[in-house]
Amino acid sequence: MQSVCLAALLVVWCIAVPTIADQTGQRNFEPSSDPALFALDRVAVKDGHLYTFDNLSVAQDPRAYRPDVGALDFVYHNHDEMTRYLRTTTARYPNLTALYSIGKSAQGRDLWVLVVSASPYEHMLGKPDVKYIGNIHGNEAVGRELLLHLIQYLVSSYGSDPYIKWLLDNTRIHILPSLNPDGYAASKEGTCDGGQGRYNSRGFDLNRNFPDYFKQNNKRSQPETEAVKDWISKIQFVLSGSLHGGALVVSYPYDNTPNAIFHSYQSQPSLTPDDDVFKHLSLTYANNHGKMSRGVACKTASPSFENGITNGAAWYPLTGGMQDFNYVWHGCMEVTLEVSCCKFPPAYELRKYWDDNQMSLIKFLAEAHRGVQGFIMDPTGNPIERAQLKIKGRDIGFTTTKYGEFWRILLPGVYKLEVYADGFVPKDVDFMIVEQHPTLLNVTLQPSKRNDGSQHYRPAASTQYRPQQVIPPAPSQGSGSDEGILSTLSSGFNSLVNNIFG
Repeated sequence: MQSVCLAALLVVWCIAVPTIADQTGQRNFEPSSDPALFALDRVAVKDGHLYTFDNLSVAQDPRAYRPDVGALDFVYHNHDEMTRYLRTTTARYPNLTALYSIGKSAQGRDLWVLVVSASPYEHMLGKPDVKYIGNIHGNEAVGRELLLHLIQYLVSSYGSDPYIKWLLDNTRIHILPSLNPDGYAASKEGTCDGGQGRYNSRGFDLNRNFPDYFKQNNKRSQPETEAVKDWISKIQFVLSGSLHGGALVVSYPYDNTPNAIFHSYQSQPSLTPDDDVFKHLSLTYANNHGKMSRGVACKTASPSFENGITNGAAWYPLTGGMQDFNYVWHGCMEVTLEVSCCKFPPAYELRKYWDDNQMSLIKFLAEAHRGVQGFIMDPTGNPIERAQLKIKGRDIGFTTTKYGEFWRILLPGVYKLEVYADGFVPKDVDFMIVEQHPTLLNVTLQPSKRNDGSQHYRPAASTQYRPQQVIPPAPSQGSGSDEGILSTLSSGFNSLVNNIFG
């Protein structure tokens, strides 16, 4: 294999935090070509496109549109109430949110995802997509409500908090509050233990239903699982958190072990090649949490976790977990966030859970901007889609998007990026990462030669791309609350993906 080693390319950047100006502006938008996908109230569809009425055009600064009353309450929301809230928020903040469904549960409930971003309907070139998933176990209900409150906090703080503005300007945040709405409907508030509602309506544990790295998973794939698999095959997520309940800890891959045949009888660490990164991500969440990093056991007989984190297999091994699937199959760094000792605590306790998790949820998302990012291009500057990339010594790889983009979360150090693409000469690139500053690499691959001497490659699209160079301001404390007062727009997942990713 021929390889070329380049000198390190290190770009460190800063931007000044802009002053939040009280400026308003109107902007119509066209999120979908399929009018059947919209539930309409005070919006209009014409020729297959959605338009807001003039008096509903939302300003760039959401502060001008805060209602006097109607903040999201600290109560549990059933599926209809959750759907209403998501649609209301999307209608009220069309410049910051987009609602889509990745599919249906076994009983036909929509699996809603809300995008929160300064560019909710369009992919932001060079800027990462991240996600949160809640309620994969239907009776673990706190995470579901935390994600609804996170949505509210993000949209209501965009015009007043420079850190939130930076985050939404430079990240596309996809929030799926409930992956198991059928299980949630069968669960009961006040039940801290037990399994009622844990599984989907067909009796399957969704967090044991994904393909597994170490052992063949013969469980029949469920509609909810298939929806997630399809979703993350279409959008290249960089970072992810799955919210659970029943413990107070961040668990990171691997969940399973090479000794999978004995997995029911032993617990031992099963470490990924990116163990340092996963520990850092886990500590980022735990250290910003109100209690988690203390490592206090939930019950006398329950395990305690040093610094509030654990390797999944060291806690208890399992087959078919979602976080291992994200990492191994798609290069997405996912961890499991156990956010409550009680799985379904009384609603009056929800405020304290939000207070404990608010900063953790926000700081964790910003970690997507740590490490290395860049573009893989051909000699004419055209992007190379689905190039295969790997950090030397870390055998779990990742790929480029259709725009040639890539991201990898890494800690400070010196690394070598190995790049492969069909029809091109492989290349190795040395680079360095320093604390809190992402490194930008733009890599050009040369076409390989056929035996007859002709070049063997197919140029991609003609546009050249460069990411904006950014670094976040310091995070701020505080809370915000705001619920939309209008309703309603939602779009189907396929149309959204087609619009954004073509």
